[in-house]
Amino acid sequence: MDEREAIKRCPLFAGVTDKDLDDLTGIARRQKYVKGQMVFSEGDDATGFFIPIEGKVKIFKLSPDGRERILRIAHPGRTFAEAAIFDVGVFPAYAQAIEDSVLLFFPKQAILNLLHCNAQLAINMIGGISRILRELMDHMESLTFKDVPSRLARYLLDLSEMKQREVRLPVSKTQLAANLNTAGETLSRSLRKMSDENLIAVRGRNIEILNFQGLLDLAAKYKE
Repeated sequence: MDEREAIKRCPLFAGVTDKDLDDLTGIARRQKYVKGQMVFSEGDDATGFFIPIEGKVKIFKLSPDGRERILRIAHPGRTFAEAAIFDVGVFPAYAQAIEDSVLLFFPKQAILNLLHCNAQLAINMIGGISRILRELMDHMESLTFKDVPSRLARYLLDLSEMKQREVRLPVSKTQLAANLNTAGETLSRSLRKMSDENLIAVRGRNIEILNFQGLLDLAAKYKE
């Protein structure tokens, strides 16, 4: 994926024109990270935000006793640390490359200068931030009102972008369990049950989706 395609795929930049893409690529800085390298740490100055072009980045928090809680995985074409655009202060979490990755970094002041001169781009970005907030609210609703199989079904559907039959888990099953707010054993049981019901086929971290409608029905279920 090239720089322009990564930007066009971002919900944050929905509706960008070719001129917008020229302006955005003009201020972006291309950065490379090796697997395991920190992009930023909690408490670092929030100097801008990022879009992966290649690879994946996990955004996570650490509990006082050092346990890791993954907030989300940033894939190519999805922004992270967007709050740095308007917020004053520091990054509220950690970001670490989980694969060799290439990122586009957008310096905060350069973005603000661009928005000052381009009202339509600013309006589009406000809409994009609203969509991101809705996604976060949906995630919170899922954790509160849905059981593990429902949350797992939604995760797999999102990972497949509702079209890919074959997906690969971007994190270990232990990390995925933490991200779904459950225990590893519960996740394993859910995967086995979904496999027994011919919804998916599991081969290590590779998942084949056999029944999209069945997963959709499962993802829509609420706790009884």
